[in-house]
Formats: sequence, C-alpha cells, structure tokens
Amino acid sequence: MTKDTATTTPVTAISETAARVSFAAAAAFAVLLAALHILEPEFDPSWRFISEYELGRYGWMMVLAFLSLAVSYVALFIAIKSQLLTIAGRIGLVLLLISALGLAMGGIFTTDPITISPDAATTSGTLHNIGGTLGLAMTFAAVIISWILARNPAWSVARGPLLWAAGIAVACTIAFIVITIMVLPGNGEFGPDVLVGWPNRVEILAYTAWLMVVARQAIRVRG
Repeated sequence: MTKDTATTTPVTAISETAARVSFAAAAAFAVLLAALHILEPEFDPSWRFISEYELGRYGWMMVLAFLSLAVSYVALFIAIKSQLLTIAGRIGLVLLLISALGLAMGGIFTTDPITISPDAATTSGTLHNIGGTLGLAMTFAAVIISWILARNPAWSVARGPLLWAAGIAVACTIAFIVITIMVLPGNGEFGPDVLVGWPNRVEILAYTAWLMVVARQAIRVRG
C-alpha cells in the first residue's frame, strides 16, 4: 500500500515564523474583541452580533480584529501546507483560505444593524453577510485539517489538542445554529428577545482557540 504522503513530509518544512504570526494574530483578535465589550457597552452582548461593533465609535477596532483573524488563517495556511499533501488536505487548505476571504470581507464591508429590515439592507451589509457565510467553511476546514494532522506520526504529540480543539469548535457552531433556529421568530427579525449574541461570541472564540492550538502545536512539532 502506498504510504500517505502527509506522513512522509519532514516537520522541518513547517514555517515556524508563519505559525507564530498565526498565533499572535489570533490572540490579537481575542484581545480586540474583549476590549470592544468595554469600549462599546451600548451593544448588548446577549443579542447583538460581534459584527455590530463596526458601527460604534471604535468600529475601526472591529475591522482590525476581523482582518487580524484573516491574517491568522492565511499564516496558518503557509505554516502547515507542507503537512497536508493529500487531496483531503488540499481541500482543507482551500477551505481555510475561503474562511480567510470571508473574514476579510467582514472587515472591509461594514455590517448593517441587526434590527434592520431585509428591504433596507445596504450593499456593504449584504457583502458583509456573504463574507459571514464564507466563514462557515472554517467548520469543515478545522475537521479535515485536524484529522489529517492527528494521523501524521510526526504530529502524534499534538493529536489530543488538535482533535479536542476541532471538536469543541464544531460543537459550538452546531449549538449556535440550533439556538438561532430555536429563538428566531417566524418573521426572521432579531431583537432583544432573540438571545444569539453569546453563542455568536463563543463560536468565533472557539475557532480562534483552534487556530492558536494548531499554530502552537506546529511550533512545538517544528521544534
């Protein structure tokens, strides 16, 4: 049987610099998002999406946060692409880049308020939402990438953290979708009674944590 090419690639091919950039950029996103909860308290985190911080006085910080997370995705792609040489691995990498594109769109195009009616949506808001949809590719990217790396003998030391981080992130995404479906009224309008804010935050932070875990393990394996 032909040996899996992903297991034959030397770990020295991992870009440690890119992995460190990915870790730092993901951490920067988390710090910026936490700061915005203090600087813009008018956006109730129980029902407002994190994208709406772009509409406040410190909107530039949310833009920077989204772009930082996009940089983290791209840097991780550079760091571990040499370890994902199978077809499935390449698919995972493409999904990672699609997610990065979605985050970049989220930063470049300002969202509309969550309470706006669909008829009043702006072009910028629509493009922002498209970016959010593209970001869902991260769910599949995390599963594929973590599974392949966990099967690589060179990454055996990282198997547990990789699978746990991916599993938690996917579980948070499923929980967010289920909660949104359960609490969203039939008219599809968001409001103070539609408590989707915290699930939204937990989901994005779960993927931020996944990025940091993979980047950290890449540095560890490389070392």
